[in-house]
Amino acid sequence: MGTGPFGPAPAGRFNVELSHEEIAYVEPSPRRVRAVLGSRTVLDSTRAKMMHRHAQLARYFFPREDWLWEALGDLQPVLPPADARDLADHVTFAWTDMDAWFEEDDEIVGHAIDPYHRVDVRDSSRHVRVSLDDEVLAESRRTRVIFESGLPPRWYFPPEDLVATLVASDLQTICAYKGLASYYSYAAAGEDGENLAWFYPRPLENAARVVDRIAFLQERIDLDIDDERQPRPLTPWGAARGRRTSEPGL
Repeated sequence: MGTGPFGPAPAGRFNVELSHEEIAYVEPSPRRVRAVLGSRTVLDSTRAKMMHRHAQLARYFFPREDWLWEALGDLQPVLPPADARDLADHVTFAWTDMDAWFEEDDEIVGHAIDPYHRVDVRDSSRHVRVSLDDEVLAESRRTRVIFESGLPPRWYFPPEDLVATLVASDLQTICAYKGLASYYSYAAAGEDGENLAWFYPRPLENAARVVDRIAFLQERIDLDIDDERQPRPLTPWGAARGRRTSEPGL
């Protein structure tokens, strides 16, 4: 995804030419995966295979016989691409078709977990300033930054280091690695300030250290680190001002 080696905008370069769009990588997963629909477990499999493909989220596929077909009603299975090796007689269903998914005994939200995706939280004493139209919104030397695979770094401010007054939004998004995010708008900027910042009130383990800290959508603000202006990243969330289904972390 994103700036990852096989993403749509790789941050680095290989020493050979590769047709990223044509690459699909399939591997067996050691994890027990279950899916629940209503009150019934419609999948309980230790034979999952995960497919990785250019610019797509990693996805599980399962042998047909591991599904409880009589409980699936009119739901339509998702078939693997014809060029994905080792997925013959494997299918899956849309994540949202199920009421819950589990790896071992832990519920997984949003989408399947990519074992090659990292989320690292680090303390930083760098001077970080966020502004919009030359108006400072936040400034700190005690941010925590999330370095996440394929995504731009996200700088999380202590609430007391905000300069601007933010207004709670009703928008919420889900990240499989960090949890449920709630949003703030900066009303003084009008439409440009809608859903401009977010925080995690109850983050998942990967993001526990940024609980209640506030990050800004760097695609739509100006970010200075140690007085050096950072380029605005190009991501699918840059133009989004309304509702999003996934947080600027996935």
